[in-house]
Amino acid sequence: MAKSSRSAGTGRFVTSGYANSHKSTTVTETRGAGSAGGTFRSAKTGRFVTDAYGKSHPGTTIKDN
Repeated sequence: MAKSSRSAGTGRFVTSGYANSHKSTTVTETRGAGSAGGTFRSAKTGRFVTDAYGKSHPGTTIKDN
């Protein structure tokens, strides 16, 4: 499956070059892997985090819809 990367700050898709240069603020995902249903993930670790943590760290987390 193909991969895509998103900025934690904007939520927009970014190039793989940008993602490699900004690893702590981007999340790389496998396309077609499905959604996590509105949960937050850390851009630094890729791990799921609590809603409270995600809301208090909008620049380094992504909300999966």
